[in-house]
Amino acid sequence: MNRSIVTLTILAGVIFTVGAWIPLKAMMAQELLNLAWAESQARQSATRPWPWADTWPVARLELVAAHESLIVLDGAHGESLAFGPGRLFGGSDRGPVIIAGHRDTHFRALKSLTTGNELRLQNRHGDWTRYRVIATRVVDSRDHLLDVTTMPDDRLVLVTCYPFDAVINHGPLRYVVEAKAVPGVSPTRPAARKLFADTAADLADRGF
Repeated sequence: MNRSIVTLTILAGVIFTVGAWIPLKAMMAQELLNLAWAESQARQSATRPWPWADTWPVARLELVAAHESLIVLDGAHGESLAFGPGRLFGGSDRGPVIIAGHRDTHFRALKSLTTGNELRLQNRHGDWTRYRVIATRVVDSRDHLLDVTTMPDDRLVLVTCYPFDAVINHGPLRYVVEAKAVPGVSPTRPAARKLFADTAADLADRGF
């Protein structure tokens, strides 16, 4: 009986440790990313947060209503998403911009955003673009693709997995927050126009 209790206690401790490690790693990484972002702005060049990193900070995203300030990384492959949200498309100083993040760490706050909430995106030069949330929705990645060729220039789209409390990862549902730049800001369309279909088709494999 005592041995069973000890075994269960150890198993519970392991499960708790593994579960806590992911949020802890995300939190610690953001501190290093903040330093790298400051250096990127000072030098006006891409700065890796640690020597072996295969990504670098490209923007700062503020979810004003949720009191969240996040460093956005270049790209959105599995390893980079463990440390911060990733920019899938666009530039930090021009739109449309699409950013993805994990539902249980950096983009957990997306569930609290509502229409009218303010978002802000800072580029490497220190300039801020203000956005207002105009819609939130749940989509099925198996039959819904984000097409940037039809998306207005002034859009910022945040994407994460859904539901937020799902036990199993890699499901097909996505939670999408769409925001529009506040009038007075004139973002320009990127020179390269492409479909987001190839990225959207792989969202389930990336686990955000």
